Amino acid sequence: MAILSKRIISEVSRVYHAKYGLRSCSVDLSGKTDTQRDRLSGLANSGRRRSYALQQSINLGKPYIYNAAPMVATWVIPMEDKRMIHGGLIGGEVLIGGSLDRRESRAYLVAQGMTLTEADRFLRKLVIWPGSRVKEAAEYLQEIFYSISGWSPDLIKENCLKVLQQEQINRAIEDQRKRGKNVLYAFEKERMLLSNIRAGDRNGARRILNDMLASIYLSSPEMAVLRARTVELMSCLTRAAIEDNPLMEPLIERNHIWTERLITAVDFNDLSQALMAALDSFIDGIYLHGMNRSNTKVRKALDYIGNNFAEQMSLQSVADDVGLSTCRLAHLVKESIGVTVHQMIQQVRIRHAQQLLERTSKSCAEIAYEVGYNDQSYFIKHFKRLTGQTPIRYRKG
Repeated sequence: MAILSKRIISEVSRVYHAKYGLRSCSVDLSGKTDTQRDRLSGLANSGRRRSYALQQSINLGKPYIYNAAPMVATWVIPMEDKRMIHGGLIGGEVLIGGSLDRRESRAYLVAQGMTLTEADRFLRKLVIWPGSRVKEAAEYLQEIFYSISGWSPDLIKENCLKVLQQEQINRAIEDQRKRGKNVLYAFEKERMLLSNIRAGDRNGARRILNDMLASIYLSSPEMAVLRARTVELMSCLTRAAIEDNPLMEPLIERNHIWTERLITAVDFNDLSQALMAALDSFIDGIYLHGMNRSNTKVRKALDYIGNNFAEQMSLQSVADDVGLSTCRLAHLVKESIGVTVHQMIQQVRIRHAQQLLERTSKSCAEIAYEVGYNDQSYFIKHFKRLTGQTPIRYRKG
């Protein structure tokens, strides 16, 4: 379980202050803080507004910026470790806007519980910032907190991806409305989507899928219709993949699982997330089943590697599962797919490591262990050899 120490808060505040001249302070889930430096904690609505801002920052997966008073901007970031929220950090207060008239701000602070003298003193100490600097400081505070604490904001990352996907879908919907094009998505996009999947271009595949989702939504926002169209989409993709290569038939079984998730989605956001998860699973299926697997023993060996890549594995252990000698298995695998068993194990492990780097905030050491490497340096070496980048560079995109 993560421990939020005073050392972490102090170090974050020090680094943050050195760059922006502001002091951060921690708040609990109710929006309360116990520091004497917090000049807004005594306001009548301060705790409630901070609690709401913290919840919004969690939902959006990023800092939440709001006005603590007219023309007074403040922001909060969530403190999360492995899906457990431990409160938030307030980034301080600044004045925004070009006007030097503080009367409205002063009147609001007095109405919320400050004396006139306290309100004047508070406002005089605030610096004037443009909105872009506020956003920059808020993002920096979140960045250094997770860098210094070493915590894993899995929920925040997940929510940020959801928001990003929804924004992409909304932009696609608006764009298609402006262009006045046929809102029914073009079936040729299925082939484009499949091409991106085969090429391993996840981001390209997601962009096409979001565009298709926008078209589906514009055709009819009714959930019954949306479910039917998304189920149809995944069925078409599966059918196209099998038509291209009959050895991908195992995707049919996966399609049953995807269909169940799609038909139980409660709203469009839930449906979009289910479809994106299905796409990731589909990409994995194309990778694992899209090779030459006409030899039954080779197919069994690849299935074993795909299901057990995180375990300690050797040519001998794969051969034992398949029921062949190591020499015979090595020859068959090399002849069928052009790589050795050892190379195949490394490829599967690194591919799953790429997914973890894309979808989670886990450290390199955690990912290395999760995909089957006991030595982090060995993992980095193989990752760079197969992708041309270090894991850190790959994550930064």
